[in-house]
Amino acid sequence: MSWLTTYVALATGIAMALGSASEAISQAATRDGIQPGTLSAQESDPRRMGWMQGFPPPKDKLITQPASVYFSFPRLRWSVCHMRELLPTEGISRGLGAPVPLQYLPAQELERERQAIDALRFMPISGDREMTWEESLYANYTDGMLIVHKGRVVYERYFGCLDDDGKHAAMSMTKSLTGLLAEILVVEGKLNETALVSEIIPEIRSSAFGSATVQQVMDMTTGLRYSEDYSDPNADIWAYSAAASPFPKPEGYTGPNGYWAYLRQVQPEGQHGEAFHYKTVNSDMLGWIISRVSGKSVTDLASERLWRRMGAEQGAYMTVDGKGVPYAGGGLSAGLRDLGRIGLLMLNEGVINGERLFPAEVVQRIRAGGDPAKFGTAYPALVGGSYSSMWWVYPGDDGIIAARGVHGQTIYVDPSAQMVLVRFASFPRAENTLIDPTSLPAFRAVAEYLKSR
Repeated sequence: MSWLTTYVALATGIAMALGSASEAISQAATRDGIQPGTLSAQESDPRRMGWMQGFPPPKDKLITQPASVYFSFPRLRWSVCHMRELLPTEGISRGLGAPVPLQYLPAQELERERQAIDALRFMPISGDREMTWEESLYANYTDGMLIVHKGRVVYERYFGCLDDDGKHAAMSMTKSLTGLLAEILVVEGKLNETALVSEIIPEIRSSAFGSATVQQVMDMTTGLRYSEDYSDPNADIWAYSAAASPFPKPEGYTGPNGYWAYLRQVQPEGQHGEAFHYKTVNSDMLGWIISRVSGKSVTDLASERLWRRMGAEQGAYMTVDGKGVPYAGGGLSAGLRDLGRIGLLMLNEGVINGERLFPAEVVQRIRAGGDPAKFGTAYPALVGGSYSSMWWVYPGDDGIIAARGVHGQTIYVDPSAQMVLVRFASFPRAENTLIDPTSLPAFRAVAEYLKSR
């Protein structure tokens, strides 16, 4: 086997672990997005599967890096809670202060509310039968669900690999964290969103990024030649995955080493500012920009501006490349409640526990959104929305914004319902367009229920 063949196999696992969608190893699609015969959420529960249980675990229950395809289904249902056992990481410290507990409904009322929400019924998009909220949790392979309404937790459940003290891969919700940090710097006058990227990072001048503005990077309206088509062995994602690998490069490898080295050789395609194109390299470029401007890594900046000040219960962490650069496009793992705190900061425009962490204008700018005409139709359930500062801005008048990550991760903020919803999941396929027809009406149903309360 050539080093290239071996490396592509390794890169497949790494790319999947870092939150990119893979057609190459996902199941064939049906109307519901899952191949008949695929294990259900209950059947694929990692505890039931016995992954990594025993001292030592049996050989057929081992999940290791890189020998097994650790992000293939159903192994991924264990891996999403154990990323730092598979890849090198850097911590996001919560500091040494005591956490500030979230506020909960009284225990009996919380249980009644859970039962009421579980029983809610809704019609999936293009569906032919109603579904209950609880059925949707299993249909979407939910690992954790938290709902906060009017400042109090009204619903909290854990499944699969996740417990209340565990951490779960956030996938591309990481992009929204990176975008939030960038927007904070913009509003505080430390980052000029109209500046060319090359004015901040001169060494990127010969890359397609050099002639883009910071805002175009933040909104993913850059014109870049970059493909994430996993069915194409010559797609750019393979070179990107090879560059990003934290493991020693194989003999004969001559490509770029690390995220930032790869970004320096991205070529142009199309015009900056014309249209939204969801490309992960934009997030890593933004991570480089905010690190250069702030003088801090993304992990240290997230710790300083968010985790140390929002009353976090746990530290978080991010995967890194071979040079220790955090993966700003998809490397975050965190606790469910702590991402609920991020959601509360977005709902309350920078305020949590009575303390202002950043100006209200930060959230107001994100919620204002981008140009819907540039958004396109790649995400059918979100047509008419936009993408702004690495946050998804939903269509409609409710002001809904969301962080989204493959396999079903979301922070969903609905100001009209005074609701924050956070979901961790391990859906078999890495395509949220397959989950949206169930998820979005479910979220609307619980929002309407809470409004009525």
